[in-house]
Amino acid sequence: MRRLFILLFLVVSVGCTGKEVLQVSPTPTPIPATPTPEWEREGWVLVWQDEFDGEEINRENWAFDLGRGNGGWGNRELQWYTERPENVRLEDGLLIIEAREEEFIRSNYTSARMKTEGLHSWLYGRFEARIQIPRGQGIWPAFWMLGTEGGNWPNIGEIDIMENIGQEPHTIYTTVHGPGYSGGNGVGQPYTLPNGEPFADDFHVYAVEWEPESITWYVDDNPVFAITPENVPGKWVFDHPFFLILNVAVGGNWPGPPSQTTVFPQQMRVDYVRVYQRP
Repeated sequence: MRRLFILLFLVVSVGCTGKEVLQVSPTPTPIPATPTPEWEREGWVLVWQDEFDGEEINRENWAFDLGRGNGGWGNRELQWYTERPENVRLEDGLLIIEAREEEFIRSNYTSARMKTEGLHSWLYGRFEARIQIPRGQGIWPAFWMLGTEGGNWPNIGEIDIMENIGQEPHTIYTTVHGPGYSGGNGVGQPYTLPNGEPFADDFHVYAVEWEPESITWYVDDNPVFAITPENVPGKWVFDHPFFLILNVAVGGNWPGPPSQTTVFPQQMRVDYVRVYQRP
């Protein structure tokens, strides 16, 4: 046993010098390097995430808006938001938000709108989600943020990380809203994929990097739009905590109602949501 220990020590010692040890057989199997976590991002620290790997939605991360809101959530939207599994659930590691055509209470459509309000909010950071959006006339998916201070909208501020209206399958919208630049006067820019394919055909990573004096939008890690306080025609209200929202609306002033071409149900599929901040 002592001779075997000495032999092993010599093999390890020779290997550590970097010299070849071809005379030794068998060669010890090297220990593989620890893989980099897939959510690690240089220059940022992950402070919150939901990978949707469980069996049920984590109620410590998400709350729900329910019903029709005030005036169809201020947009004359047609859906009734629920928290039923028919409208929001986890499947195979994905969050599914499903818009359905069905009679429910006082609506002909149902869907879901989930948020971190009252649970988690952040001042500055990188906010990203990997999403495959739904499609069709009258379908309105969004990944966005609202402020927690300042009174009523739009004084609280709104950051739309990604919006799409179904009749424009090749375009997503990146926008901010604040006092003097809200609704149709929001400050933003549309974005089309380099090859012009519909966004609903695949998953894409939608993100903003929000700093004290700037907000920059990214699609698949490509910067697509940026603003500073000098770019908005009113008060810069992006200096207090915001919370996250994921939803699929049906109808409304902007997209208009579904048509005979719209196929139901429609799903927004979310792989993950992650929040980073500077170290």
